[in-house]
Amino acid sequence: MLIYIQVFLQGLTMGLAYVAPIGTQNMFVINSALTQRRRRAVFCALTTVFFDISLALACFFGVGLIMEQSKYIELAVLGIGGLLVIFIGISLLRSKSEAEISRDTDMPIRKVIVTAFVVTWLNPQALIDGSMMLGAFRAAFPAEQGLAFIIGVMLASLLWFNTITIVLSIFHNKFSAKVIRVINIVCGIVIIGYGLKLLYTFVMMLIGML
Repeated sequence: MLIYIQVFLQGLTMGLAYVAPIGTQNMFVINSALTQRRRRAVFCALTTVFFDISLALACFFGVGLIMEQSKYIELAVLGIGGLLVIFIGISLLRSKSEAEISRDTDMPIRKVIVTAFVVTWLNPQALIDGSMMLGAFRAAFPAEQGLAFIIGVMLASLLWFNTITIVLSIFHNKFSAKVIRVINIVCGIVIIGYGLKLLYTFVMMLIGML
């Protein structure tokens, strides 16, 4: 029993280290927590958790290897993902702070789902890195211990995204409309930069295939 607890805790800490660095997922969740009503912000967090866990499971069981073996699939994900990520960043730059209208307007559910999917699954680097990291741990553990590990990873995702959402949502009044607008701009620029990096990789890969 002790070994399973140790493996579970290893999965939990590894999962936190994997999702904690600021990236497109965190930008989306942070922005939602500051600009949406708490119920919708929590929905954004849970939707992101769903896609993040599904990605972790896919990486753990090796679907990322498909991308490595098929350059055309990787090329398509890079191109489409890059364009969609840039679109999300531009939308943030053009949007007004929801704080200016007393947080009365919630992001449409369809937009929440699409955005959470894009910032999670259309991230080829996350697919490849996740596959290498989680795949390596799966190979290192027997089947039963591997299950304990991936449960820890999934719990880390649930705890991380919901914690930052609840904390920021509670203290959102501490952020003025101007501050939230600045956060929107910073998030938008970072996300656009990430999208441009994906498109650059797409172009270099395409040139290499020609």
